[in-house]
Amino acid sequence: MKTTIRILLAAGVIVGLTAMDAAAQVTDSATLTVNASVSSRAKLTLDAASITFADADPDTFPTITATALNVTVKARKASGNVTLAVAADGPLTSGSDTIALTKLTWTAGGDPGFVGGTMATTDQSLAAFTASGNFAGTQTYVLANDWTYATGNYTATITYTLTVP
Repeated sequence: MKTTIRILLAAGVIVGLTAMDAAAQVTDSATLTVNASVSSRAKLTLDAASITFADADPDTFPTITATALNVTVKARKASGNVTLAVAADGPLTSGSDTIALTKLTWTAGGDPGFVGGTMATTDQSLAAFTASGNFAGTQTYVLANDWTYATGNYTATITYTLTVP
């Protein structure tokens, strides 16, 4: 009987201590609000700062193709389409001699959205995208080669404009 009482007494003490530990536990919690600001953003990269057309016989090469230009567009938009346009500052010029911009065209490849076109002094579409993302394409300029061009080194400046609404 003494053993039974001791066992019951010991069990009661263990249960009591366990109950005291459980009653002594305290929990607390807190909340945190996470805010992130995400705005429209645009980044345009061209892999070259200039292109060159080599001289060639117009009978053999009625068009001259420059090395392809790699174009990378990174855009995050709020609404509307992401657009990439090109425009020249004027005709190709060498002193007082000029080559009309209609003689300068391009083909485009790569991700869907890049398109070919003809150069002008007003914005001409090179690409349009309906979603945010990273887009890679190539633009290959082609110059009509004509016997009527005056000799010289011709230049024009082309401006690329990436618009992200």
